[in-house]
Amino acid sequence: MKNTDLKKSKCIQKQLQKITQQEAKLLEKKEFKFIKDKVAPIQEKIGRKIPPKLQQTLEKAFETGFKVVFEKGVGLIEKTYKKEEKALDFDVNHYAVLKQTNHKNIKKLDKGASKTILGNQLISTIEGSVLGALGIGIPDIPILIGMILKSIYEISLSYGFDYTTDKERLYILYLICAGVTKEDIQEDYNRKLDRIAIRKGEEALSASLEVAIKETSNRLAEAMLMAKFIQGLPLVGIVGGVSNFNMMKEITQMARIKYKKRYLEGLLNEK
Repeated sequence: MKNTDLKKSKCIQKQLQKITQQEAKLLEKKEFKFIKDKVAPIQEKIGRKIPPKLQQTLEKAFETGFKVVFEKGVGLIEKTYKKEEKALDFDVNHYAVLKQTNHKNIKKLDKGASKTILGNQLISTIEGSVLGALGIGIPDIPILIGMILKSIYEISLSYGFDYTTDKERLYILYLICAGVTKEDIQEDYNRKLDRIAIRKGEEALSASLEVAIKETSNRLAEAMLMAKFIQGLPLVGIVGGVSNFNMMKEITQMARIKYKKRYLEGLLNEK
C-alpha cells in the first residue's frame, strides 16, 4: 500500500472510530433518574385516564400517514428543500474527500446534515406548539411524519444515499424505530439497521415494507401516546412542541450517526 493510501485509510478509520463511539454513547443513553422517579409516576397517573382506543387510533393514523407519504407524498416533501442542490453538494464534497482524504473535507459532509437537523427541529417544535395550543392532537400526525421523513431524506442526501429505493425505505422505518426506543429494544433495531445496510437489493428486504410500516407506527404511537393525549387538551397542549422537538432530536441524531457511519464504511471499502 502506498504511503498516501495508508494515510487516507488511517484518516477514515479514525473518523469511523469516532462515529462508532458516538453510536455506542447514544445506545448506552438511559432515561434520567429524575424522569424515572418523578415524571414516570405522574405519567402513569395520567395514563390511567387515557381512552383505551387512543393508542389504536394513533397506530392507525401513523400507519395511514406513512402509506400515503410513501405512495404520493415524497414529491411534496421534496418541494420543501432543494434536492438537486443537496445532491450536487454531496458530489462536490465527496470528490474533495476522494482527492484529499482528511478530517476537514470529511467534516464538510456534516455541515449539510447539521443544518437540516436544527432547522427541522425548530419547525416541528413550532408546529407541535401551535396545534397543541389549539387543542389539535391527532390531525398533525401527517405533518409530523412529513417532518420526520424530510429530515431523514435530507440527511441521507448529505451522505450520498438514495432514499427512494425499497431497501432504503425499510432502513428509514427501522431508523425511526431505533430513534424512539431505548436500551435493549433500541440495540436490536440498531443491529437490524446494520444488517440491512450491508445487504444488497432484495436481500435486504427480509421484512416487507407493510410489516415495517405497521411496526414503526406502533413504536411511534407508544412514544407519542402521552404527549398526544395532553396535546389534545387546549392550552395544556403546548407540550406538543416539546414532545415533537425531543422526538425529532432523537431520530435525527440517530440518522446522522448511522448515515455517516455507512458513508465512512463505504469509503473504506473503496480503498
